[in-house]
Amino acid sequence: MSVRDLIPWGRERSPGVRSSEVMDPFLSLHREMNRLFDDMFRSFDGRLPFAGFGGMVWPRMDVVETDKEYRVTAELPGLEEKDVELTVQDGVLTLKGEKKAEYDDQGHLHGERFYGRFQRSFSVGPDVDEERIGASFKNGVLTVVLPKSPETASKAKRIPINAH
Repeated sequence: MSVRDLIPWGRERSPGVRSSEVMDPFLSLHREMNRLFDDMFRSFDGRLPFAGFGGMVWPRMDVVETDKEYRVTAELPGLEEKDVELTVQDGVLTLKGEKKAEYDDQGHLHGERFYGRFQRSFSVGPDVDEERIGASFKNGVLTVVLPKSPETASKAKRIPINAH
């Protein structure tokens, strides 16, 4: 027996059942439990179920930095600006909202789209002028502009490094 055999999500299904397993109901139960765990982990493509929507964080966001500002872009398909709340408090920018289901349960066979509440938070850092933060929402894309404070840029001080 190798270590690989002890890892439930690394095993392949065996083609047959040994005669000793038929006689031992506990061994049969153990194998069935391992199979159930294998199936569960395989359905998440190796990602854990608590990792978020499909194993990824939602909404997906990009953060870009320029000399004058940070720009955060979030894709929020199917939402309107009234479904989204954006706040900044104690140096933390928080985006939260809710996407309501667009179907009734009758006749619904399969669903992969995200529905429900979400929240993402970012630390904005000391160089952001919180009073001038602005946001726009167009075609399901939220763009947040976080201007850098001119005071923090001028406060930068070069520190000499001495060789011993």
